[in-house]
Amino acid sequence: MTDRRLTLTSLEGVLVGHATDRRAATGCTVIVCPDGAVAGVDVGGGAAGTREIDACAPGHLVERIHAVVLSGGSAFGLDTAGGVMRYLERKGIGFDTGSARIPIVPSAILYDLGLGSSARRPDGTMGARACRSAFAAAGRPVASGSLGAGTGATVGKIFGMKGAMKGGIGNAGLRMPSPSGKVIVAVLAAVNAFGDVIDYDSGAIVAGARAPSNDATPHAPHAPLDTFADTERLMRRGVMRRRVKSSNTTLVVVATDARLTRVEAARLSRVCQDGLARSVSPCHTRFDGDIVFTLSTGRRRVDLDCLGVTACRAVGMAVIDAVTSATTLKGVPALRDLPPIRRGAQPRK
Repeated sequence: MTDRRLTLTSLEGVLVGHATDRRAATGCTVIVCPDGAVAGVDVGGGAAGTREIDACAPGHLVERIHAVVLSGGSAFGLDTAGGVMRYLERKGIGFDTGSARIPIVPSAILYDLGLGSSARRPDGTMGARACRSAFAAAGRPVASGSLGAGTGATVGKIFGMKGAMKGGIGNAGLRMPSPSGKVIVAVLAAVNAFGDVIDYDSGAIVAGARAPSNDATPHAPHAPLDTFADTERLMRRGVMRRRVKSSNTTLVVVATDARLTRVEAARLSRVCQDGLARSVSPCHTRFDGDIVFTLSTGRRRVDLDCLGVTACRAVGMAVIDAVTSATTLKGVPALRDLPPIRRGAQPRK
């Protein structure tokens, strides 16, 4: 059942912190598991930027990871992981090698350099700041909106930034039955998609490309545009070739107190890409670096297929939360700031 209070921090042993630079329109988000978590990952997009995600693979020597970092700043943002590692090392958190404790910190980035200042990017100092925020906010629900890794996030970029809308950080959580009691599935998503955001159940467009007034299109200016249906027509006009850059990516972290092996966590990450594909249209393009991480912290056994169905729905809810919680930044309007007559969901063609 749906519980709006459920976020990643509803799970015992999971902390989440954001660091935000609104002036540069960028930031990072850190998910910390001080006692470690079984992890899996699936990369669905063609423009991914990552660090140490091999530690999530079945068969890797390290059995648990200690944090996941999501960052803006494109590849420059991978520097945040160094600051997270140093912060966690000082707290004695990490994989014990005998000589040192090494925090295992898989990381992924999204591209937001085109919105704010491309010269100011997330770095190790910002990563450490997000860690401090995570420990300070222990037990509190995770904040949504234009903050952390979602600060400079945007969606619906088939016409470029002038036709885009704001994305951001979204959160969602569900409970599902298991033989040993209720299991929590919580999702955090940093939504910075090339495509439109779609309602998981109805298929209606919630947020996305706004047809710019100087484009000769049949769509009213600033009305949501069906990116998927219009892609072929726009390609014929050369719009895609002229305007689309690798300025996208949706990053998702799924966490559960169900007990999963690394093989099962990897499978759940792959399944949850279906939830993302049902929530973003088009999804997994060569312009997106879409990635899903899965974290398992608990001991309750659950049917993996049932867990996948629940987790996919939670992914869809988190994607919607990202665009409904976002705020206007650097001239890119948020859904909440558009007149109601212009922001109504349009049916998928």
